Amino acid sequence: MVDVFADVSSFSFEAGLTEEEKELIHLRARSAGLTVCGCAHALFLCKLVQSLRCLIRRHTADGGSSGEDGDLCIGILGMGHMGKQLLLSLLGKSGIKPSHIKISSRRPESAVEFIQKGVECFFDNRRLAAWADVLFLCCLPSHLPNICADLCSHLSKRCLVYSFTSAVPVSRLTQLLGHDFIVKPQYDFVACDSADLWLRCAHLSTAFNDPLLIEASCPLTMSGGISLGLNWVCAVLYSLLNICTSAGLGSSDALSLINTVLKEKWPHAEELNTQSFISTSYASSLLTEEPFPWISLTDAQTKETPLLCFLSSSKSMQQCISAAYKSLLETPATSDSYSQM
Repeated sequence: MVDVFADVSSFSFEAGLTEEEKELIHLRARSAGLTVCGCAHALFLCKLVQSLRCLIRRHTADGGSSGEDGDLCIGILGMGHMGKQLLLSLLGKSGIKPSHIKISSRRPESAVEFIQKGVECFFDNRRLAAWADVLFLCCLPSHLPNICADLCSHLSKRCLVYSFTSAVPVSRLTQLLGHDFIVKPQYDFVACDSADLWLRCAHLSTAFNDPLLIEASCPLTMSGGISLGLNWVCAVLYSLLNICTSAGLGSSDALSLINTVLKEKWPHAEELNTQSFISTSYASSLLTEEPFPWISLTDAQTKETPLLCFLSSSKSMQQCISAAYKSLLETPATSDSYSQM
């Protein structure tokens, strides 16, 4: 169907704006970009974790141990704009069953459409924290102190907290929660002429079907005026390492499984090894059957780590991570997609 108003300027979005308001149009694109990138990066992390857990389950089952439960449990605390967009992304692209996603919101009635799809919604932050493997914080900064006070004694060490709450750095979150298994993306903005690309899609569900937006949101090669530090990628990889540690895997097995997850689409990449994650002196004394030490993700995002040095210098591994990102986001969502790896 032809849009008869396509070339009529008086019907365009900008037509009714003053000159001062037109100067702020870039904020609209920036907001859309943050939503797309925030959900895409969270989705990437969930898919990596789900893939790794399935490999761990298969590996430990072969060895006669029950190991990790392959069904990832995801909690979303807060159902404002970001919480809803994240939930839509997970339902549409993650392959995770709705029954394995729960929401805590002060207004459960606002989530009726999701409840009908099988997502449980209630108002009990403690219950959500005790249940979730990955807990997304989508609350306002002003609510965070009270929420953290509510959560701190109910978070298990293995629960990965992912915070979308702006203006609260990961070091502060660690203090409030008494928890160091936290990922907090830190987005920066740069002036550019391509920021309007984030307005290509009216709905987030279609954004993840757009190769140009997937390319623009790729963490290591972002464009469109938004950037994400390499420390975020380090935190994601260290989170995979901690998941292996919590499952009791020896360092050799942990490295093998993490490399398997990452290198499926870029098989010739340089492999991650013990020295990629920890200091050379510690690595030299670590036995192959001994688990890696637990890594503070707060340190991983605020300090120079062996992994940061490795990734900064390894173009091959950067290409591997970018290939894994694009592949996982482009993969159609099915509830059993990971079990077929």
